[in-house]
Amino acid sequence: MSELHDDIGEVLITAEQIQVRVRELGEELRSDYQGRSPLCIGILRGAIMFLADLIRACELELQIDFIAVASYGSSTRSSGVVRILKDLDEDIKDRDVILIEDILDTGLTLNYLLKNLKTRHPASIEICALLVKEGKQKVTVQPKYKGFDIEDRFVVGYGLDLNEKYRNLPYIGTLKPELLDIEYT
Repeated sequence: MSELHDDIGEVLITAEQIQVRVRELGEELRSDYQGRSPLCIGILRGAIMFLADLIRACELELQIDFIAVASYGSSTRSSGVVRILKDLDEDIKDRDVILIEDILDTGLTLNYLLKNLKTRHPASIEICALLVKEGKQKVTVQPKYKGFDIEDRFVVGYGLDLNEKYRNLPYIGTLKPELLDIEYT
């Protein structure tokens, strides 16, 4: 894995910082959903690491499901066009739903998902995002639960990738400039 680490220009959030914040978010969820059984929906693929750690940290009776969407393709910028690649297996009608997202960037993907899921009549729906890019939103989407605010930089690690690489890094970092597409530098 050292090759992956060698590609990192800067570590923005350490593995330890992530785990501390995930535990705090887990406590918030446990407190807010005590006595209820929320459905945690992981947005694939980036949120998988965050979802796994978060549900272990919240000590609730809960269920999980996944939805897969595409808005990036192989680019480092969202296209703004959202497609559902894998829909939910569970019915969310009258359920408390927590959408688990790796990164809130433009807000277009989450806005689309919120509108789509609300048509299915959940009892409640909240967003838990690990990262929120400051000032990047094209539409207003406000997560109730948020891990970290970050600058508008392309980041990898802890589930976040570039062309399916770097997801397994335990921290969040930036790539060396020569490894990014020209459009992001």
